[in-house]
Amino acid sequence: MSAVSADPLEQIARLAPVDAAVQETRAIVDRLLGHRVLRRRSAEVSMESALRGARASAVLDGADATLEQVRAGACDDPRVKGALRVSGELGVLADTWPKAPRQVLARLHTLAAADGVDASALGRPRTLGEPAADPLGVGPAPGPAEVAARLDGLGALLAAPASVPALVVGAIVHGELAALRPFGWGDGVVARAAERLTLIRRGLDPKSLVPPEVGHEELREGYGPALRGYTSGTADGVAAWVVHCCDAVAAGARDSLATCEALKRG
Repeated sequence: MSAVSADPLEQIARLAPVDAAVQETRAIVDRLLGHRVLRRRSAEVSMESALRGARASAVLDGADATLEQVRAGACDDPRVKGALRVSGELGVLADTWPKAPRQVLARLHTLAAADGVDASALGRPRTLGEPAADPLGVGPAPGPAEVAARLDGLGALLAAPASVPALVVGAIVHGELAALRPFGWGDGVVARAAERLTLIRRGLDPKSLVPPEVGHEELREGYGPALRGYTSGTADGVAAWVVHCCDAVAAGARDSLATCEALKRG
């Protein structure tokens, strides 16, 4: 999807399957945000969400790590270490995200890939001939010129009017970055972090309680096919991708609801 003006986003949001998925997901997120535990222990839920989200995002990029290993700091996989760094800095980057998305993406990649690539490649979009990892089986990534042009369009996405639901904007941001794979290594962690930043900044989940990454891992069998549908550029393909992302956010919200219930039980 190379056209990123507000009009296509509004058209996508009005599609019946998308609207239904958005409404259902909002209801689940609202149920989480209204949980009594959050009155005093929201920071604990946010921290758990960050940990679980980081582990899931790293696994989707190919890491092999259990939650117990990650919690204990017993995993040296560079993808896990990078995802944890990214997760820990989302709150700091949220305000800058809509104003300077390229700057934030460079920072996200620097955090994600610090243990995975040479220092000279950190935060730098790949150049002609440099490979792009494809853990989701999407297919060949676009060339650097197309990547640059579409990254320039991120500002238009993030400036979409308030009438476009945060879930739709976040899904399209995620889809663009996952399709472009602009850096070549760690792009999945970056794309999922960008989706989460969008949901935080546009007010759906201001305290970063929801780990969409957990939902994407839970729904991983459909993740790659949905992303391939997005890259097809068809209305049905893009709509199915947005619905998939809504389902992932809903699953993440349910995961944090379970955390709240566990805290309530003590």
